[in-house]
Amino acid sequence: MAKKQYNGFSSFLLCVVCILLGFCVGVAGLYVYITQKEIAAIQVYSAGEIAFHFLELGNDKTGDCTYIKADEYDILIDAGSNYSSIPTITSYLNKYVTDGSLEYVIVTHAHEDHYAGFATNTNTESIFDMYEIGTIIDFSQITSEKADQKMYKNYQRELSEAIQRGAVHYTAQECVMETNGAKQVFEITTSITMTILNQKYYHEASTTENNHSVCTLFTHTQRNFLFTGDLEEDGEESLVELNDLPHVDLYKAGHHGSKTSSHDILLNKITPDICCVCCCAGNVEYTQTMENTFPTQDFIDRISKHTDKVYVTTLGPIRYDEDKKKYVNNGYQSMNGNIVVTATASNISVECSNNNTLLKDTAWFKENRTCPQNWA
Repeated sequence: MAKKQYNGFSSFLLCVVCILLGFCVGVAGLYVYITQKEIAAIQVYSAGEIAFHFLELGNDKTGDCTYIKADEYDILIDAGSNYSSIPTITSYLNKYVTDGSLEYVIVTHAHEDHYAGFATNTNTESIFDMYEIGTIIDFSQITSEKADQKMYKNYQRELSEAIQRGAVHYTAQECVMETNGAKQVFEITTSITMTILNQKYYHEASTTENNHSVCTLFTHTQRNFLFTGDLEEDGEESLVELNDLPHVDLYKAGHHGSKTSSHDILLNKITPDICCVCCCAGNVEYTQTMENTFPTQDFIDRISKHTDKVYVTTLGPIRYDEDKKKYVNNGYQSMNGNIVVTATASNISVECSNNNTLLKDTAWFKENRTCPQNWA
């Protein structure tokens, strides 16, 4: 019987096919690995968790925007600092808001650095335009001159259009009074509630817009998380008087760490464990008095009695302008960056996009603030 002849070409072809198949399997495996890593980096929550994201806003202006992932529900508090922050905010939100819907939006008060993202011109999409909005809760009062201002009129138009598209709207006063279908305590899940706290400037006008801020307490099992907008001393006094405030695991510093907020009457009641400050540290946007730039020395002295776990989103470097004879802003950079505080029933953690350095340990603090005795 003749021997079969060895077919070298067929064997070569088979080897090539095997190599290609191996390459494809390897690429597919690498893709799955990278995709899973990306998902893991974004998906910082799981069922039963609540995560608070304090956002940097893409410019050197101080402002507030806090995104909250409460189990599978999406909540947004404010959208500052100005119109230019909108792409930064939406780019961040779109990593987590996978269904295009914000179940709750809270607009604390009518200052640009808190509501600019909701108060755009007719030729610019607002946050209200970009998402399906479930419930909007906003301020009940404004100062006497606010009604004639362009941004406030823009906000009213955008709010009205959101309502026409199906959003439900309540003021903070309606919530605490439980009128017009509103309620004070919103049950987000069986373990997470959102309470609109009462304070006197829902019911009467203040001379400062800051005091009209909507104040919100989130409770997750036995943990509490407090947001007071830019509420100042008179408002804080009424907040303590009108509510049975608990100890809080997390407190978002009032008014960006201003000396006009976060007073002892409030801090001694809530005794916070963690404090997050949304500001550009040292920025001279509002003052040339260095100790009054955010976060102020007065705020630091008061919060230090309760915790050293203080985090700040952004650093606003300054320089001295010889021609203008004053300090001017010189861009911005991350301090902690985007701050994410995640809580489960058994644990609470802080993870920041730039670093996890406490305020007291930063170079800026050591150069620009006096270390209080409690932090020494």
